[in-house]
Amino acid sequence: MNINRMMSLAALVKARDAGKATPELMVALCRDAIGRKDPRIKAFAHRDLDATIRTEGPLAGIAIGIKDIFDTFDQPTSYGSPAYRDHRPRVDAAIVDLARRQGATIIGKTVTTELAFIHPAETVNPHNHAHTPGGSSSGSAAAVAAGMIPAAIGTQTGGSVIRPAAFCGVAGFKPSFRLLPTSGMKHFAPSLDTAGLFAAGIEDVAVLTALLTGRDLAPRPDEPPLDPSTIRVALYRCAQLADADPDMRQALAKAADLAADAGFDVGEIGEPEALAVAREAHLVIQDHEAGLACGPDLARSRDALSPVLIETLERGQAITPSQYDEARKHAKRGRSAARALFGEVDILLTPSAPGAAPRGLTTTGDPRFNRLWTLLGTPAINIPGLADEAGLPLGIQAVARFGRDQALLTAAARLEAAFRG
Repeated sequence: MNINRMMSLAALVKARDAGKATPELMVALCRDAIGRKDPRIKAFAHRDLDATIRTEGPLAGIAIGIKDIFDTFDQPTSYGSPAYRDHRPRVDAAIVDLARRQGATIIGKTVTTELAFIHPAETVNPHNHAHTPGGSSSGSAAAVAAGMIPAAIGTQTGGSVIRPAAFCGVAGFKPSFRLLPTSGMKHFAPSLDTAGLFAAGIEDVAVLTALLTGRDLAPRPDEPPLDPSTIRVALYRCAQLADADPDMRQALAKAADLAADAGFDVGEIGEPEALAVAREAHLVIQDHEAGLACGPDLARSRDALSPVLIETLERGQAITPSQYDEARKHAKRGRSAARALFGEVDILLTPSAPGAAPRGLTTTGDPRFNRLWTLLGTPAINIPGLADEAGLPLGIQAVARFGRDQALLTAAARLEAAFRG
């Protein structure tokens, strides 16, 4: 799907501010697109096509889809599970309330996998309906990719922002840990759960992040242009690269060449042992915390849960406190190693996923290239623009030091331009 068929949030904001589009018209475009496209894509768990349109605020006229893992007081919140069918929270999650206060229109709840884990939902990939859109933020990525809405909110515990963004060919931004609030979401692993954002391209997701948070994260017209020669970019040579698809390995090499052609200082860097060990610690931390956070669901709603979720929660509950504490020590050592690593480079490039979206709707793909950066809390973003011979998107993940979100977004925008030629 060509990015020109998507809705550019940055373009919509510019048109609104120039008086060329009203908030009412902007939301009406989304309502029409959802009505025409969602019966095929199945990106929305609930649609509120009569949602109140706010005409004041930096996000006025921007229709946003909310992953159905965040509470909404005026729309059902099922967390992707029949155990919560018709559940009605009394208040919004913090990020939903923030979006409303900034003027956004909450146009619906986007489909998530069961409790934001791996059991697939019904959403299809807009590029090819026979392929997965990824998970667990499947509906958020697909709704943006299909051109139904300009922006969506998702979450990542393993790779649930970066991977679906890659499969659907959109920008998916996992910011530094806790840059976006997670209170009012159904937690799976609280020390890993990270709120993230989807939009058509890097500029769009940067503008969305800036307008939503009030942080100085989007480029300003009065700023001098980025000098790419001052940015050290490195291909991250981790052991997982050997398991990536040939098309993905070729795409990563092409990304490095295009970055060099664009003027970036490009090289390679190996993975420190402490980071390889930390990657393995992710699953121990995730499963143990899931056994605690979702233990009440297992106790009270076992019959409504999938076998794969039951198995995971029971495995997590079997992890001992000492095993969990040891994994946390490895995570801490990994964060120290990451700080040293980012003393040598500014941006790391890795695959967003092992390859293009797998065929079939019984899988959501493999998060092996995402888990480490979720564990470390570093900002990461999927850069769209490359594709395999069949036309399916191949996402390149860019990662930066914790707290360097603005630098990552600025460099990623320049890289995306290079990828698209």
